[in-house]
Amino acid sequence: MQLLRLHSSVGPTSVNRSSAILRSFAESRKCWPHLFAIAALNIVSLLLVLAYPLPMKIAVDCALGRQPLPHGLAAFLPHGAAGASALAVAVGLLLAIALLAGLQGLATWLLQTYAGEKLVWDFRAKLLNHVQKLPLAFHDHYGASDSVYRIQHDAPCIQYVAIQGIIPLLVAVLTLAGMVLISVRIDPAIALVALAITPILFLLSLGCSRVVRLRSHRIKELDSSALSVVQEVLGFIRTIKAFGQEHREYERFVRHSSKRLAGQVRLARLQAAFNMLIALVIAAGTAAALYIGVCHVRAGLLSVGSLLVLMSYIVQMYQPLQALSTKTSDLQNWLASLERTFALLDQPAEIVESPAAIPLAQARGNFEFRNVSFYYAGSQRGLRNISFAISAGARVGIVGETGAGKTTLLNLLMRFYDPTEGRILLDGIDIRQYCIADLRRQFATVLQEPVLLDASIAENIAYGKPTAADEEVVAAAESACAHEFIMHLPDQYDSMVGERGARLSGGERQRVSLARAFLRDSPILILDEPTSSVDLTTEESILAATERLMQKRTTFMIAHRLKMLRSCDTVLVLDRGELVAIKNGARP
Repeated sequence: MQLLRLHSSVGPTSVNRSSAILRSFAESRKCWPHLFAIAALNIVSLLLVLAYPLPMKIAVDCALGRQPLPHGLAAFLPHGAAGASALAVAVGLLLAIALLAGLQGLATWLLQTYAGEKLVWDFRAKLLNHVQKLPLAFHDHYGASDSVYRIQHDAPCIQYVAIQGIIPLLVAVLTLAGMVLISVRIDPAIALVALAITPILFLLSLGCSRVVRLRSHRIKELDSSALSVVQEVLGFIRTIKAFGQEHREYERFVRHSSKRLAGQVRLARLQAAFNMLIALVIAAGTAAALYIGVCHVRAGLLSVGSLLVLMSYIVQMYQPLQALSTKTSDLQNWLASLERTFALLDQPAEIVESPAAIPLAQARGNFEFRNVSFYYAGSQRGLRNISFAISAGARVGIVGETGAGKTTLLNLLMRFYDPTEGRILLDGIDIRQYCIADLRRQFATVLQEPVLLDASIAENIAYGKPTAADEEVVAAAESACAHEFIMHLPDQYDSMVGERGARLSGGERQRVSLARAFLRDSPILILDEPTSSVDLTTEESILAATERLMQKRTTFMIAHRLKMLRSCDTVLVLDRGELVAIKNGARP
């Protein structure tokens, strides 16, 4: 049932909006000084916006008209300054405000760029680190593409919420408050008429934001589904080409992408209609304020300059109102992405380690399965009532039909899963009592399909022991019969192997994998058909290297070929999850 719980928890309702906002600030704590600086610069921008209409008022009322300069400015001019001086003041103020606005914009842009990139970098790193710790059941159920999408495409929304969402909204509220106070002082009646549209904008924002949030979640799911197709195509490109299914995969991608496109277009239509309604409501408020303002000028209640200033403030007052409305819609989209990332972070990491976990430096390699059963969630597949004992240094063959439970048994050994029932003992102690990292350091693995990173041969060999010296890497390669072919490569040990080792042959990849196991030098060895995909000549060299590798190590091998089974002390025969026989091997 574990996978069913996972499925229900990774979804749009697992993290609510207020929680996502609070958690985004918590995740941003390393950048709080930068965010506060950005907020302060936005406050400076607000003051400059409030000052911008002042030069216009001075030009109209003082330079063209006969009104005196504002008292605060007159103190800086010679006594009895004429209209020409007032015009110079207006021009000077305009240039000064423009210069300050430019400097403020530059500083804000630099801070936003740095803080935004750092936020995304830190958050992606945290997500990747957490995903690595999630249990195999999670990855088996969801695959890699969903996690990749959340890390690559959803994670950047943390900077949008913190920098382009919350801070602009707060500044918009402060701007609105400043505009309202100034407008009320100039003409209360006009200010109240202009503000009358606020409840309408609020209702429009509330209705649209809920729909945007729900539809954004659906679009993210469709986008992730399309990405999974791309990942599968690139991962199995040889198989697709071999079967001539390129057009079929193209159509599958188009089908998934079309659903996403249709959903995005519907959302865009909704937001466009919403923005149009906002524009109409704001236009109506502006028209009403202008009409009353002209009437007040005709009645002598307001000067022309004051009307120009007031209308400028009203237009600027509507900008934060519009920002509050449209940013709310954008914020819902960004929060939908953040909710998905936080839902991923909320997944329980790995299997539970005991608070009193026992350190394990070097295991002897004695194993005992006591009535072990394990079932995959939602099915009866797995292992049932397995019991056997293996002494240190023994070689154990595991045979059975596909689906018999061979790989499951090995996964239980390394504690990728915990038994549903029963106990697995290593050197007489339940493996659940060991530190997980210490336990897994006791194993070296050589798989049927060797896994190589897109790095140099030396880096791949040293993957299990990053601190290994060059001499140790070479010695491991010689033990694995890999040194000779490596030395014939153009860059020898510095040669890049390509993605998944694509630049090497199957036998070469397997020998690099064997060298990695030699270098790790763990007391327990896992072999999963290491010679099944190589030619007979290569097989002989790999078998010789494998024989050396198994010396004095407890070895578990999944094998079908007699050559491998002949070297075993014990053979476990599995059938549909049950241990049907324990045979003595033919090892001399």
